[in-house]
Amino acid sequence: MQNSATPTHCPYCALQCGMNLTPAADGTVEVSERADFPVNRGALCGKGRTAPAVLSSRVRLTSPLVRKGGALVPATWDEALDRIAAHLTRVRAEHGPDALGVFGGGGLTNEKAYALGKFARVVLGTSQIDYNGRFCMSSAAAAGTKAFGLDRGLPFPLEDIPRTGCVILVGSNLAETMPPALRFFTELKENGGTLIVIDPRRTKTAEQADLHLAPRPGTDLALALGLLHLVVAEGRVDEEYVAERTSGWAQARAAAMAHWPEYVERITGVSVPQLRAAVRMFCEPETAMVLTARGPEQQSKGTDTVGAWINLCLATGRAGRPLSGYGCLTGQGNGQGGREHGQKADQLPGYRKLTDPEARRHVAEVWGVDPDSLPGPGRSAYELLDALGTDIRTLLLMGSNPVVSAPRAAHVEQRLRSLEFLAVCDVVLSETAELADVVLPVTQWAEESGTTTSLEGRVLLRRRAITPPDGVRSDLEVLRELADRLGVEKGFPADPEEVFEELRRASAGGLADYSGISYGRLAEEGGVFWPCPAGDTGDHPGTPRLFLDRFATEDGRARFVPVSHRPSAEEPDDEYPVLLTTGRVVAQYQSGAQTRRVDELNAAAPGPFVELHPRLAARLGAVEGDPVAVVSRRGRAVAPARITTGIRPDTVFMPFHWPGEGRANTLTNPALDPTSRMPEFKVCAVRVEAVNAVETANAVETANAVETANAVETANAVEAGDAVVAGDAVVAAS
Repeated sequence: MQNSATPTHCPYCALQCGMNLTPAADGTVEVSERADFPVNRGALCGKGRTAPAVLSSRVRLTSPLVRKGGALVPATWDEALDRIAAHLTRVRAEHGPDALGVFGGGGLTNEKAYALGKFARVVLGTSQIDYNGRFCMSSAAAAGTKAFGLDRGLPFPLEDIPRTGCVILVGSNLAETMPPALRFFTELKENGGTLIVIDPRRTKTAEQADLHLAPRPGTDLALALGLLHLVVAEGRVDEEYVAERTSGWAQARAAAMAHWPEYVERITGVSVPQLRAAVRMFCEPETAMVLTARGPEQQSKGTDTVGAWINLCLATGRAGRPLSGYGCLTGQGNGQGGREHGQKADQLPGYRKLTDPEARRHVAEVWGVDPDSLPGPGRSAYELLDALGTDIRTLLLMGSNPVVSAPRAAHVEQRLRSLEFLAVCDVVLSETAELADVVLPVTQWAEESGTTTSLEGRVLLRRRAITPPDGVRSDLEVLRELADRLGVEKGFPADPEEVFEELRRASAGGLADYSGISYGRLAEEGGVFWPCPAGDTGDHPGTPRLFLDRFATEDGRARFVPVSHRPSAEEPDDEYPVLLTTGRVVAQYQSGAQTRRVDELNAAAPGPFVELHPRLAARLGAVEGDPVAVVSRRGRAVAPARITTGIRPDTVFMPFHWPGEGRANTLTNPALDPTSRMPEFKVCAVRVEAVNAVETANAVETANAVETANAVETANAVEAGDAVVAGDAVVAAS
């Protein structure tokens, strides 16, 4: 174990805040300030400060587990790996490679994401691989690619934000989701800039705004079109920029002009004077930005919604210019890099398209395989989960907890239970891991080296600071051992730097070109922005700011995409008259699998709640702190009422970090965006009912039986009759 401080990065959100880690004499790890990293300048939120708590053997896995007699029991690594390999071999032989599914995570390092995609396509030969990042920023990625020819969360560094004239922040509560970033917006205002926040709730972020617009959930598309209509009507279009640097304006303009202000006011609930004020604040400065997050993106029309905000930037000349542009606030720790290098259903490393023959040829050459052997695109994340137990019989899952995080979660849980075999690699025994047939304990951020790519497109080096506990191996070791057992003895090194060197070659020439980046350079420079091609001299500086000379399209022009408002997939009616939206709280992260194991964070945010307006609470007879039930067409969740004037009267809010009766994603709608395949997490129709504490448990159990009625029957049937011999081990799914 090292005794000196190791400079590294936080394991949580896409800010990837810099920190120092120092092993203490009592076996714990101390976090200290690292002021040299420009994103957080030493500041850390509570999650970052307490991150070492999850390194404790008290809360994390330290031994493989296998299911025997219906229970997970400790096993040796050889027994666990042999069992997985034998089952993969049998199912592939009997049902073909696409009966094998692989599900990754946006928290995996670039090396792990790359190796997982390669393992699925080269070793298993399956097309059925996707990852939970599909649930985060896929709509923004699709819209950015359509408009600019390239998706990178932010096309400029965060440090540009304080120097612009105005920021429109759409559907982000970054004061709670990534608190150290709030300083950039505070400095924006100190420098004379203005902040417009668009959110149906008056969040801590909205409280910082010069103008807060609170649209009805699911109407962000109409709002953006209404603003663009006013830009045209008030003569604020940058005609010279539009002519020189864009195409498709006539069609986009015509679509926007159908959304006159009074019409948009009726749809969104945002008044015409507020719309006009927003346009004035955005257009009067020389520079401005639009930043979106999950609010507008996690909708069944998320790609079009983001496209409308991009159109607003293009029409006003606010893209591809210094201190201006559109950006997406990527959520997960490696949500950006995780979608660039091959664990996404339709992509190969370097952000290459799996359907592109030249891309297949290039990557296949690096991998030493025939391009024709690579499978085509597979199912998107929710579609993959929905196919479990039917077309997909076996799932290998790394770094994700869909029992809590997936939409229509009770149904997804039932699909996971119906699998013949589930293998999970994780740091902790998550709710999903509890369903597995084999659980493999893997190393985490402080126990391994690897790279991540932040929301700015800055590739960073996480350094190993401590030795992992006995009995724990890295995900790369797992893939190497499984590949060896499945007959592929080369091509899956366990050393992360060796994997990164191959990733550099595989990404070379792609949109996300990492070929000019090395571990040595990352250690010396503290991060490098992609694209960074190796070139002839190998000294490319990286690209902090994209599109200043041209966009990444064939002709260098940005593309307007004409879009029009349409309703959400599920609108309120007499039976379900209220809208539900979901999100995060400051002390928990994503599915909570790790943060819910930290005492300090649980003390700050001990459980779920339902946020509702006093007028709605009065109609229901709901009292602060008493349980209320939220019911959708997919199930029922119960949590204490939190009554506030900071939310619209027609809307309720639930955080999604918890399992059990307060699981928000029991309710959410899996309706998919036709382009990005993003589920509509952010809006669904519900009814809200006041309940008393005595009734709560029975009510939840009864309502959720709609989704899970077959789960026990399926599990018992599999355990009783479908046990299979895997080598010398008997594997019984449950």
